[in-house]
Amino acid sequence: MNPYNYYFYDSRYYEFNDCVIREILGKKLTSKSRKDLDEVAEKTGITLKSCRRQYDNVKRVFKAVEDLSGSLVTNIKQHFLLPDDLAKRYAAVVFIACLRFEMSKRKLQFLTFPDLYHCANIMMSSWTYRYTGSEYFDTDLDREFLVELSECRVLLENDKHHKYLVCIKLKPTLLEKMFQELDLNFRNYSRALLGIGCNLHRSRELRFFFLELVERCIEPWRQVNWSHTDLKNFLNAYTQCALDMDVLREGTLRDAFERYMKVVTSCLLRMYHP
Repeated sequence: MNPYNYYFYDSRYYEFNDCVIREILGKKLTSKSRKDLDEVAEKTGITLKSCRRQYDNVKRVFKAVEDLSGSLVTNIKQHFLLPDDLAKRYAAVVFIACLRFEMSKRKLQFLTFPDLYHCANIMMSSWTYRYTGSEYFDTDLDREFLVELSECRVLLENDKHHKYLVCIKLKPTLLEKMFQELDLNFRNYSRALLGIGCNLHRSRELRFFFLELVERCIEPWRQVNWSHTDLKNFLNAYTQCALDMDVLREGTLRDAFERYMKVVTSCLLRMYHP
């Protein structure tokens, strides 16, 4: 390997600043976006030269692996000789870019790259195909799972029983005021959680996944001053009580709901900054 290639493939050349990548996420990797990097430099305090290098690296990695089957992390490591941790960070960026998640809305600006990295990782591990082979991609969500997930709306038809189970489970841990608030708004919270999941098989709804979590879940919980512990207890009880109900006895539906709530719970707990 000549000195130029050694420098080009040196992992230090591919290191990036979280704040810069967060600004790049949600933008199309085009020449116009590259021309707008002076705004990114001004906002982050990182030099324009460094911002351009980081943008070009993201675009280079994306173009190299977007159409490759198999593990994103493995493909990135093999093509760019990057250490495991850095390859995982790039894999999260590629995953978010491939699925075209909306990231630029004002309401999403509080989310950091570590927040999105966490969410992308749990989605890749739980919502992509469970099979391996040349026809499976880390950037493809399991379509059968997403379609099956739409059937979870059956829980809304049994929301009174679900609410009863959740309230009984949580009453010993909640203050009376919080318990009354949950009793009053349970259906709204359940409709939000299930409404997001039941529509993920539609590309547009999937694209706005993070915005939906913020607008339909996080903002209402902030308004009633839920603590992080309150949210964790609620999501765990909501999931477990649903799994105990007869309407989720059928194997594939039960599995779809559990896969969905595993990711949504992890994302919400990471994204919820009271």
